[in-house]
Amino acid sequence: MMTMGDTVAVQAPIGMRSRSQSQRRKRIVQTAAALALRGGVEAMQMRTVAERAGVALGTLYRYFPSKMELVVAVVTEELDLLERSIVRRPPSAETASGRTVDVLMRATRGLMREPELADALVRSLVMAEVKGELGKRVTDLLWSVATRALPVVEDEEQSEPDRESDEYVLVSSLASIWFFEVLEILKGQRDIEEARRRLEIAAEPLLAGF
Repeated sequence: MMTMGDTVAVQAPIGMRSRSQSQRRKRIVQTAAALALRGGVEAMQMRTVAERAGVALGTLYRYFPSKMELVVAVVTEELDLLERSIVRRPPSAETASGRTVDVLMRATRGLMREPELADALVRSLVMAEVKGELGKRVTDLLWSVATRALPVVEDEEQSEPDRESDEYVLVSSLASIWFFEVLEILKGQRDIEEARRRLEIAAEPLLAGF
């Protein structure tokens, strides 16, 4: 019969193993991000990531079965950082359009400081298998900003939006416009201030009812 002491002895290694796996995954993502910063998505070769992260190639594939899944993880990490910065310093504009444009411009400037990661974001969003996931993540963030539903503190659970509502569809439309503007900046067809002006023009009528 297993005693309480035996149970604790079993649970401890499991907890340690879980932490170790989380740390290993984080190290892999950080390594991939560092490679992307220097050479774009092309530099994120799976074998190179595994070598730099100090893990076996098979281990890397257990965490990320494809390169695109690893790209998505890197982009998601950037979105996590953006969300935490917004919780620490929420936009102060009175209107929903003003708040959302504030957040989108913070994201734009951050991406343009790391254009290779911006390129990874755009590439991820045009891939059919991941477009919905990342697009939803950005739209959820904008919805929270527009409706003042942001968490009060970091890591607090965020309220779930009604993704079937007309309001959510309008916010999703603004997110799509932002993705296009980021692409135009990367192509050299738009500067950041022009992108801001266009986002403001689009956001005002889209979010007037918020």
